[in-house]
Amino acid sequence: MPVSTINCEHCYLAERKFEGLPWEGKARLLPMLRDAGVLWLQFTGGEPLIDRDFMDAYVLAYRLGMLIEILTNGSRLHRPEVIEMLRELPPHKVTVSLYGATPDSFDSLTRKPGAFKLVEKGLIAAREAGIALELALIITKHNAHELDAMRALADRYGAGRTEYGTISPTYAGTPEPLAAQAPGFLDKTSIFKGCPAGHTFFHIDPHGLATMCKVGRENPIDLMTEGLDGLLRLPGIADAQMLRTGACGGCQLSGTCRVCRPLAKAYQEAKAPLNTYCQHGREEAQ
Repeated sequence: MPVSTINCEHCYLAERKFEGLPWEGKARLLPMLRDAGVLWLQFTGGEPLIDRDFMDAYVLAYRLGMLIEILTNGSRLHRPEVIEMLRELPPHKVTVSLYGATPDSFDSLTRKPGAFKLVEKGLIAAREAGIALELALIITKHNAHELDAMRALADRYGAGRTEYGTISPTYAGTPEPLAAQAPGFLDKTSIFKGCPAGHTFFHIDPHGLATMCKVGRENPIDLMTEGLDGLLRLPGIADAQMLRTGACGGCQLSGTCRVCRPLAKAYQEAKAPLNTYCQHGREEAQ
């Protein structure tokens, strides 16, 4: 059975099994999402292009009238059939994660020899085909020293770039990805004032289970058995996950907190150092 071409150290996924709905299920699920009023559809992963049904799913979603964004590590972007499909049926956006500016840093984080050359091959193919890319610079201990080179690489191949420096635990609250955190590169995000997850958007895993987002996965709704009626329960499930409970209950800094509740819970379960996510662990909060 096919597996991902890379195995990133910082991956937030708790499980990386290559399994999910058969094509018949996907062909049923996508029209269901259209009927639910979904206008914007994001294919993500892991790596969505490893799915043997990816191209068929993309074409169907495109013909159903959805705006499509692909979040990819770029390892399979070079494939001629993929490039041709994206040229004929242009997506709203293609975002490629960039894990370094050299083979040493890139291959170290992805734990895949040759990954950098493979991704750069895809970037070149997309540029030659006129497919505009956004580059997401993932800053880790493996590549922080070459950030300027990463920016230059992104400017060479992308129409825009965004930088991400904070590494999170897995959505299940296990700490393994935190080892990739680069000191001094925690994102200074804005104050968290709530989130419409579960109300105006939602996440679906490869098995058709709907949750408020990719992190808040409590009480999933099986759309394949419940149908669209199941989505009516999602706002209540999302609101329950947004309550500040456990270690965050009664926090005096909650009014200026910069981390959503489901993500804070994952950090707490991973026993992450406070300074990686909480103002109580930052010098400026002392």
